[in-house]
Amino acid sequence: MATKDARRTRIKSSIRKKVEGTSERPRMSVFRSNKEIYVQFIDDVAGKTLASTSSSDKGISAKGSKVELATEVGKKAAEVAIAAGIGQVVFDRNGYLYHGRVKALAEGAREGGLKF
Repeated sequence: MATKDARRTRIKSSIRKKVEGTSERPRMSVFRSNKEIYVQFIDDVAGKTLASTSSSDKGISAKGSKVELATEVGKKAAEVAIAAGIGQVVFDRNGYLYHGRVKALAEGAREGGLKF
């Protein structure tokens, strides 16, 4: 029986085989911890992070549920990406199920103007 981390690592590697970010269309990578949720926009060709944001940043209120917080982070991520000149992204759920906080973040980013 594989541990939860080993399972996520296996799923993550299979996703990473299919998903690659470029400078025109970077990879939007999501990481969630028990408390916070983080987003990075990554150019895999150059191996650089173009922009990032998280729920621990200033300007994001910590009121409400974790799902509401993830939606707010998604909207903030869209603002940060558009300011960095990013309009289209490839979504990388990083081995997490597309459900709950990950889904809320993606929908918030779409509301903010990002195209997946």
